[in-house]
Amino acid sequence: MTFTPLRVGAGALAAVLLATPIVTAGSGAQAQDRAEPVEQTPLEQVEPLSPPEPQVRFVASETVQEITPEQAAADDVAASDAATLAELVAETDTSALAPEVRCLAQAIYFEARGESLEGQLAVARVIINRAESDAFPDDYCSVVTQRSQFSFVRGGRIPEPGAGAAWTRAQAVARIAHRDQWDSPAGDALYFHATHVRPRWAGRMTARATINRHIFYR
Repeated sequence: MTFTPLRVGAGALAAVLLATPIVTAGSGAQAQDRAEPVEQTPLEQVEPLSPPEPQVRFVASETVQEITPEQAAADDVAASDAATLAELVAETDTSALAPEVRCLAQAIYFEARGESLEGQLAVARVIINRAESDAFPDDYCSVVTQRSQFSFVRGGRIPEPGAGAAWTRAQAVARIAHRDQWDSPAGDALYFHATHVRPRWAGRMTARATINRHIFYR
């Protein structure tokens, strides 16, 4: 859960870290204040992300993922006349996702597939905002696999989602978020947690939005 982009087509990918927290299938956060549950709620909940402690920035070994011309073209901004987010999701092609956009889609799937499309977009917005911030790694995959941020990540690896409508929607939302085609109430949020917990760090943050079962902060 309580889970900002180097646009894949924009240049090289490097990783940056600031020990901080993130978001639906239950995430943990680094150096996190464990929140006491207020009530028991079903899966698809995010654990609170705790704010960073030391402001340490470092660049990991450089990695370059090859992007095919098809992927680069597919992730270019595409104009749309969609009147709603649902319409935009329905018309968005989910083929040929670039590796970074796929990481974003996987995070959406495992953290927020039980949320509304707006809730999924908000989770994607947090990851993109982190990738754009100097306080976090510089690309989606590194943000998602940052230590102790997302509980679905095991040993630095993101599991493969199952095929189905939920995965297709997550891929569409990821591409829409990456293209910045739809505004999210989460705005510039860098953190979020499930509404059924009360992390102590939340009192030091400014709430940006409450969407479904998540509260988003900056």
